[in-house]
Amino acid sequence: MRMRKRRNLSPRMEKCADVLIDTPEEYRGQWLQRFPAFRHVQLELGCGKGRFTTDTAAAMPDTLLVAIEKVPDAMIIAMERTLERGLNNVRFLDFDAARLPELFAPGEAERIYINFCDPWPKSRDAKFRLTAPGFLRLHADALPLGGQIWFKTDNGPLFDWSVEQFTREGWAISELTHDLHAKGPVGVMTDYEAKFYAEGLKINRLVATRTAETKTTAAGPVPRIHNAALPDARGYERSVRDNAEAEA
Repeated sequence: MRMRKRRNLSPRMEKCADVLIDTPEEYRGQWLQRFPAFRHVQLELGCGKGRFTTDTAAAMPDTLLVAIEKVPDAMIIAMERTLERGLNNVRFLDFDAARLPELFAPGEAERIYINFCDPWPKSRDAKFRLTAPGFLRLHADALPLGGQIWFKTDNGPLFDWSVEQFTREGWAISELTHDLHAKGPVGVMTDYEAKFYAEGLKINRLVATRTAETKTTAAGPVPRIHNAALPDARGYERSVRDNAEAEA
């Protein structure tokens, strides 16, 4: 979905300059030295409007949360929310997640959040999914052994495909669920998630931990992705439900 252009984006960005880092390459390998008040560094890839960003940061005052977002029209809202709440442990980067190696040294982040990312449903675009093998290796580079990816999506086909990629790339999967909020809201929600929950849509979630078997960029060429088209998420879920009822 294309986001409409925000009015007065430039002056609004200027007012949020204190939480925006224009040259994060200069911080590579030095994030905690640059921000000595914090003990941990965590990343959020695609922060959107920042509901999850601000609530997560507020709950972990000893952690520097670096939110990466390549759509300024969404990020400005997240930045304004951060300032309105007086949070000093969030910094924003207007960058693409493909540039992670330029921004973070190996093992520099202890956790990466990927929430409701673009599913890129066509097979030819599968390499752009944040859970595709190429991206998973970039994420692994930024994490130490035991570092984790926390992944959430409402898109069932994307989730199932992602589980396969995590497994093939040597990640240990835990806390896997296809209905995170089955017994009521759990954890910090994004704006999308709150909307989906209100509509009764199920949320998929997993935690993937980097192990000694997890492949990094040093593992060599990334395998080619074939036959990776995703069916329509809503149609897919309805089809599964209808088939289950027919078999019952």
